[in-house]
Order: sequence, then C-alpha cells, then structure tokens
Amino acid sequence: MCRNIKPLFNFDPPVTDSEIRAASLQFVRKISGFNKPSKANEAAFAAAIDEVAAASARLLASLETNSPARNREEEAMKARMRNEQRFPKDVIQ
Repeated sequence: MCRNIKPLFNFDPPVTDSEIRAASLQFVRKISGFNKPSKANEAAFAAAIDEVAAASARLLASLETNSPARNREEEAMKARMRNEQRFPKDVIQ
C-alpha cells in the first residue's frame, strides 16, 4: 500500500472531503505510475480521482464500528514515536 495513504475511518473529528480526495489522488498516482499525467491523460486521471473519492466517501459512510473514535493528534504522536524508534536522530552515520 502507498505510504502516503493514511487510514481515514473512525477518527474524531471525522474525515473531510479534502482528506478523501488527497488519498484518492495518491491511490490514482500509485496505480497509474504517474505523479502528474500528460495533457493527453489529464482528463482520465481527474475522472479516476473523482470516482475513487466518491467510492471512498460511500465506503467510509457505510462502515460501522463498536470501537471508540481515535484522536488524530494522539495517532500522529504515536506515529512520530514509532518513527523516532525506527530512525534515531542521534545515530552517527
């Protein structure tokens, strides 16, 4: 899975349309192999992003869970801590 695509379900505050669109853009970039499409492929690229975003929004709206919503700041802090453990800053290269 693309590292830039973050989980979007079960967060407080809930996911925004811009977050869904950003994840959709990353997904389309990953599967197409293009960071930015050529002029000839621009319309197809944009349509794919719109379709993936719409499908993602429908999916997120239909999912259910009994788990409490996760806090975005806490999850970001946990990710930073995991990153620091994986890539210590004080290691001399």
